[in-house]
Amino acid sequence: MTTDAGLPSVRESLQLALLTEGEGSPLVDELAEAAADHYHLNYSRHPVPLLFREVRAARTLLAGVLPAGTDGTELHRQLGRLSGLLGNLAFHLDDSAGARTHLGTAISYANRCGDTALAAWAYGAQSMVARHNGNPTAAYTYAERGAAAAPAGLVRAQLHAWALLPTLAQQGRDREATAALDVALIELEADPAGQAPGRFGFDEPELALHQAEAHLTLGRTEQARARAEASAAACTPGTPGWAAATLVLAQAEAADQPSDAAQRALDILDRVPPSRLRATARTRLQRLEGLLAARPAEYVADLRERLRTLPPSVDASGAASA
Repeated sequence: MTTDAGLPSVRESLQLALLTEGEGSPLVDELAEAAADHYHLNYSRHPVPLLFREVRAARTLLAGVLPAGTDGTELHRQLGRLSGLLGNLAFHLDDSAGARTHLGTAISYANRCGDTALAAWAYGAQSMVARHNGNPTAAYTYAERGAAAAPAGLVRAQLHAWALLPTLAQQGRDREATAALDVALIELEADPAGQAPGRFGFDEPELALHQAEAHLTLGRTEQARARAEASAAACTPGTPGWAAATLVLAQAEAADQPSDAAQRALDILDRVPPSRLRATARTRLQRLEGLLAARPAEYVADLRERLRTLPPSVDASGAASA
């Protein structure tokens, strides 16, 4: 782990190595992998705009030493991973078009190298973006491609829980959504490790989050509440995963416990600075505000005012929130 101030040092060390190593050097491949590992393992520890800037700079450096006209190499694979991270970061900055571009590049490089796990993940991310954009047909197509490409075990569990389950739930396909969840549970249980860290990783708290959102979409409020509580309890308070699960829990509580729901959202705004509040969290906050609009309970007016004055993640001039 490194601090925000220390994050640029990874890119600087990579730049120094490229000054002395020739094209095709094994050390370049090794350092490219180390940099991509660092960014994906520490994804949730840094403000999204800062991490986007550093990942982009590292990818630019490595693209400059990519041998022309070669088949898929290790360097191609790492460029694909960095492109995938840029796609996810763009999505968390509410830049869906940019996300689609970066994720498409990740898929291209993953397919060129035969990295089925990366290709599956990138298809899953494309499904997430399409779902956010209100394009269920594309979301389902990408989710199916990702699930088909995914190796058995953790990656297949991830694609069924993260891509297929929410897409099917959004379309009201209850039976198929349940089947996708069953596959995710079976694959997760069968995986020897049972979890993997980082942006490309997957674990039980994330599975519980996707379960909760699917239950909420399908109108199963009590099940949504139980799974969201389990997910939030397994996360460190203040982290993006905790914020996501807590907001899903608040949405599930909005009808019957509006004061509790509003208070949960206020707690998130107290703990998470605007610069670290992802676009996905902002969307969930807006959805919660809509659910609470007709419920004049304690804390609801306070939440409405906090959201009214919340700085945007990126302002009209393109500057990120401080």
